[in-house]
Amino acid sequence: MASLDKNKIDFHLLGRVFGMARPYRGTFILAGVLAVVLAPLATLRPYLVKVMVDDYIFIEDIDGLTQMALLLCGLLILEATLRYIFIFATNLLGQSVIRDLRVKVFKHITSLRLSYFDKTPIGTSTTRTINDIEAINTVFSQGSITIIADLLTLVSVLGVMFYTSWKLTLICLTTMPFLIMASYVFKEKVKHSFQKVRGEISKMNAFLQERITGMRIVQIFNAEKQEMDKFKKINRRYTQANLDSILYYAVFFPVVEIIAAISLGLMVWWGAQDALRAGGVTLGALVAFPIYLDMLFRPIRTVANNFNTLQMGLVASERVFNLLDRNDFIDDKGTIKPEKFEGKVSFENVHFAYNMPDYVLNDISFNIKAGDTLAIVGSTGSGKTTIINILNRFYEIQKGSICIDGKDIRDYELEAFRKRIAIVLQDVFLFSGTVFENITLRDERFSREKVIEAAKMIGAHDFIEKLPGGYDYQVMERGATLSMGQRQLISFVRALVFDPDILILDEATSSIDPESEAVIQYAIEKLIDRRTSIIIAHRLSTIRHADNIMVLDKGRVQEFGPHEELLQNEDGHYRSLYEMQFVEQLS
Repeated sequence: MASLDKNKIDFHLLGRVFGMARPYRGTFILAGVLAVVLAPLATLRPYLVKVMVDDYIFIEDIDGLTQMALLLCGLLILEATLRYIFIFATNLLGQSVIRDLRVKVFKHITSLRLSYFDKTPIGTSTTRTINDIEAINTVFSQGSITIIADLLTLVSVLGVMFYTSWKLTLICLTTMPFLIMASYVFKEKVKHSFQKVRGEISKMNAFLQERITGMRIVQIFNAEKQEMDKFKKINRRYTQANLDSILYYAVFFPVVEIIAAISLGLMVWWGAQDALRAGGVTLGALVAFPIYLDMLFRPIRTVANNFNTLQMGLVASERVFNLLDRNDFIDDKGTIKPEKFEGKVSFENVHFAYNMPDYVLNDISFNIKAGDTLAIVGSTGSGKTTIINILNRFYEIQKGSICIDGKDIRDYELEAFRKRIAIVLQDVFLFSGTVFENITLRDERFSREKVIEAAKMIGAHDFIEKLPGGYDYQVMERGATLSMGQRQLISFVRALVFDPDILILDEATSSIDPESEAVIQYAIEKLIDRRTSIIIAHRLSTIRHADNIMVLDKGRVQEFGPHEELLQNEDGHYRSLYEMQFVEQLS
């Protein structure tokens, strides 16, 4: 934010924001032209009042006065119409820009590596996408163009005032230094408080998102009071930041009114004396000047506020552009677009660390034949899920190579590559929407008939049909109204509908009750049939059918081979794990 204190950086950011308005240059030009036209047009009203007093009222020219009154009414109608178009155009421009910017930011966020989401609270990304982008709207609706319009009005009013009576104008301007000083202090104070408000909003969004997502844990451990105390502190800081800005407004506007009243008093005091002397200020000018004064002070009062609005829009734009400038996404330089994988997978001397130099995987090498099933077992933290992450290119490896069908996975075009791989996670995520939409992810390529066929094959059709509305049953957020087994079956149908060549099951049965396990196991067998599969398993009883089993420990391959072969190794890690679970089941 400190960079915004430099004017060149201000203009650089402003240029980037205006660059977003390039597709709407017609609306932008219209708003600019209206800003120029409205400034002199507004000054004609008090000038016509002066002419009516001096040239028609005193000589009792009723017909001329009527014509001037009609002209004044016409001018008011014209000005009101143009001002309506100006306000509508600036707001339309702002809303159009932030609509495009939100789409751009969302698209950018969805392309970032998972490491960004590992380090960035969801609430912060939400603030960037919603609150900060909304603040950028004010650059157009209340900021730059409006400031230019106010400055042009200020210059126009001063010009007409000097033309009407330079003496009265100089008297009115004696209080101007105090007004400028008050506006500057107000601008700086409010700018600081607005920055604080933006920061507190971001913290509050992040806090709320985390607690609402983890509400089950909060309630299980009776942590409501502790979390409420934390929220009260954050809310108190946010409230105080808002109160600070309100205080500055509460002080500034009365000060402006007092300065304006003093200017008006000086003008009436001196102008009345001068009007009584021959050749002095005319009565028409004396009547028009209070209107001029109001038109003079109003832009000065709003410019300070609009300048702060502009600055806050630039602060928000800096945050949004910093997000857009992040190059923390997978390098997608691959050119191969596979229509189908045979399914041969090979890891050669793979090393990987989430944070260098702490390697999670060390010199991992193994091969999976096309159509085979590999089960991966190991203790928590051994690197099982990490293998899935790097195979899907959610993260990039530091050393070694990963190949599918003999080609490095980095040679494949990322979107086409991921279309041929499907993952079923332990913690199934369902979106708000129908069961059908959760299965197809709103992909129009998949018909209802294909979804039903897949559900029948998996064994999920009967339970879906029993739901109110069947495939049109409205799933609540994260599938809260469905059991774990039901959510898992829906995720299996989703994987089958997308028809992947390589299927990955990440502990898909670890949270399933024994009653549902048979159904899930049947679904797994249907899923892995005739396709390369990788199964991360907690229950060793579910992986006996695997062609090979790989045992991981502390990021290294300890054993690799079929179930029966590994059991024959009496000192093997796999046999120890198997016997431990067998004893637990017997007990």
